[in-house]
Amino acid sequence: MNLIERAISLLCQVLLWISTVVIFAILASNTILRYATGASLQWANEVPELLFPWLVMSGVVMAALHGAHITTGFLMDKMPGHARRLWGVLGWAVVCVLYGTLTLATWRMLDIVHDEKSPILQIPGSITYACVMVGMALLAVLAVISAWRAWIADPNASMSTEPAPVHW
Repeated sequence: MNLIERAISLLCQVLLWISTVVIFAILASNTILRYATGASLQWANEVPELLFPWLVMSGVVMAALHGAHITTGFLMDKMPGHARRLWGVLGWAVVCVLYGTLTLATWRMLDIVHDEKSPILQIPGSITYACVMVGMALLAVLAVISAWRAWIADPNASMSTEPAPVHW
């Protein structure tokens, strides 16, 4: 695994841990407070709602990094070596372009959703949309790496165009 993949993995792991711990702590604290006093923190519902998309997007990127998504590898293995290389590179290039398109579309929407504020904390809606944009950009980077790996792979070897699993 290269340095870029390690950096993406570390970023996603940090986001997963922070969002999970903060969401759990807030929900547990608010539940205890509600049963103990009958009152609850007004903002305690908003923070998990804001963090949950970051948790999900980090998980999606980590799944892609580990190659843990649906594939049709058996079709690639049936092709001759050079066709396998060509279709692997083209497939990942298409995936990269699509993720890039989603990244750009989300970037253009940030100004629109920035004016939407959460009711209590007044956090702009662009914070949530930014996680989608960052996630799509990271997936595009992973697709470029996979296309490169498909290109440099031995055309006669059985080829998986999935990213290599991350091992720390």
